Amino acid sequence: MALFINLAGDMPVFMKAFFRNVVAILITIPMLARSPEGFKIQKGSLPGLLARAAFGTVGLVCNFYAISKINIADALILNKLSPFFAIIASIFILSEVANIHQWLAITVALVGAIFVVKPTFLMNIFTGTDTYGTQAIFPALIGLIGGVAAGTAYTFLRKLSLKGERKTVIVAFFSVFSCLACIPFIIATYQPVRPIQILFCACAGVAACCGQFTITAAYAACPAKEISVYDYSTVIFAAILGMLFLDEFPDWLSVIGYVIIIGASVYSFLYNNGYLTRRK
Repeated sequence: MALFINLAGDMPVFMKAFFRNVVAILITIPMLARSPEGFKIQKGSLPGLLARAAFGTVGLVCNFYAISKINIADALILNKLSPFFAIIASIFILSEVANIHQWLAITVALVGAIFVVKPTFLMNIFTGTDTYGTQAIFPALIGLIGGVAAGTAYTFLRKLSLKGERKTVIVAFFSVFSCLACIPFIIATYQPVRPIQILFCACAGVAACCGQFTITAAYAACPAKEISVYDYSTVIFAAILGMLFLDEFPDWLSVIGYVIIIGASVYSFLYNNGYLTRRK
């Protein structure tokens, strides 16, 4: 999704978000129409659906804004803070508390992500100068807000799944809500776009829809504290896509980061499946 959003160029951020979610609507609405339950939602799910959609929309728009204003690597690491906020939000919303092993895996994965993306906005905050100048602080803070919103949205997603809400309903509700919320801003910031930009946004929508379905299934299967570390695999796939389509090759710091992230993921997998706690 990030690759295609990047390729879409200088489109207004709300227009990117709109087209990204239109594809999900075109996929999920027919699926619901053909299902035995139709468009019916579980009793008591509406508040959770609204919360998940609202926080998800804020996270999406903030992430796209950060990508358009600062280094994509900076925006990515800010968005990758969402698992931390998902764990914190789970304490208050779901009463799910992570143990020391899971906190350790998340922290190590974050360190690996920092090696990979090498965020320049930190240099700006501490020294007052970086590639983007002093104006980089504001979009960096917007990106941070996006990470908070995304982590909270993931927690509400799991809450809905625990209530038995269908995955298709969750994805469709978010997509429709997000598109409707973006329309007034699209009108206010409208500018002509090229057909190739719309095509890239449509491709981003297809990728995002696949991601939404699979991450919804993941958070429905187990607590956020057990799977959030795997979200850092995004940087691995981003590096591969960058090499294949953007002629971007990782430096030695990035390679160290990949090793750390994979190590944290393996540690988390082994611990969560009991391989590290079994007695001989």
